[in-house]
Amino acid sequence: MTATADRSRVDLYPTRAAGTASVQPRQDKVVWGSAEAGPMDAATLAGFEQKGYLNIEELISPEEVKAYQAELDRLAADPTVRADERCIVEAKSQEVRSIFEVHKISEVFARIANDPRVVDRAKQLLGSDVYIHQSRVNFKPGFEGKEFMWHSDFETWHAEDGLPRMRTVSISISLTDNYSYNGPLMIMPGSHQEYISCVGETPDDNYKQSLVMQGAGTPDKATLRDFADRYGIDVMEGKAGGATMFDCNCMHASNGNVTPYPRSNLFFVYNSVDNTAEEPFAAKSQRPDYIGAREFTPAGR
Repeated sequence: MTATADRSRVDLYPTRAAGTASVQPRQDKVVWGSAEAGPMDAATLAGFEQKGYLNIEELISPEEVKAYQAELDRLAADPTVRADERCIVEAKSQEVRSIFEVHKISEVFARIANDPRVVDRAKQLLGSDVYIHQSRVNFKPGFEGKEFMWHSDFETWHAEDGLPRMRTVSISISLTDNYSYNGPLMIMPGSHQEYISCVGETPDDNYKQSLVMQGAGTPDKATLRDFADRYGIDVMEGKAGGATMFDCNCMHASNGNVTPYPRSNLFFVYNSVDNTAEEPFAAKSQRPDYIGAREFTPAGR
């Protein structure tokens, strides 16, 4: 059954159908849990509700950072990993850009993906058990690291993976220092409260191109300019070992890195077990499981 064949579903967030972009209010809660349900206090949760993201100054220790950096280097140098379809390589430089499903490739990264410091925060924000919808390590090497255009992750996860509601949170754990100039994550604070319906049908096997450079699912420039004018742009600077958690519908991007200073991070996406993937809402077929999981075992167990 394809997504277009199922007429019984209610699609709260249609996209990639109309000829012009549209913006609609969010129809889901942002914070589903309470201060009593996890490690974050009421003020932290309120800040996440308002901005759509929160920063953790030191999530992992300096010793852990070194261990994860070593594992990152090992994976990038492993010819078996480079030959795996889960490894995305920059077309021109042949540098590794991302390695997906890294919690299944590496026991080292599996431990932090299931660590209470991460999972308990995700469970608190989403108000339920969570599973790993996606995991990856991102490399943005000095001089060569490419940009990533503004987008909402939820638009893609809804259109191409079939996540029905906005009940998903990402965490980016920094393994290198993030400066304002080496391509850090940028977020439009508050943009998670509005959903941009994008134009253009989803090409077949779109993931093969979108993992290197986005096309379908990228908002038009006029809408992005309006969002930037209204919400502003926050730059996620910080030391290695820190982390940023952000809502699935935050408008975010990152610049290219022409500096000598690399930027690398661990990236885990946690989805509520009450929001599991269905058939895609705007694609002929689902993406591979290593990009959008179809195994819903709760994390941290």
